Amino acid sequence: MRVLIIFSVSVAVCISTITAQQPTPRMVVVQPATTSAPASAAPATAATPSDAAVANAIKMLEQIKATNDTTLKKQEAMLQQLDELQKAAEQLKVFSKRV
Repeated sequence: MRVLIIFSVSVAVCISTITAQQPTPRMVVVQPATTSAPASAAPATAATPSDAAVANAIKMLEQIKATNDTTLKKQEAMLQQLDELQKAAEQLKVFSKRV
């Protein structure tokens, strides 16, 4: 009986300390009411990159592509070697079971 009273008191204390989460109110953004005209768009010539920048970017991309191609060739050669090693290991397993 004593354990039941202690348990119910501890449950009552826990329940009394628990508070429900209150939802935060939604924020409403109101745009200012102005009568001025919208600003004009920036000139299109300022946004275009120069020819030298484009040429440099193309050269850099070509170098990256060449590097990627050599890396892919190395990886392909390594995969072929790994396949040959795997076949050799399988043959060794077969031959070791016969003996």
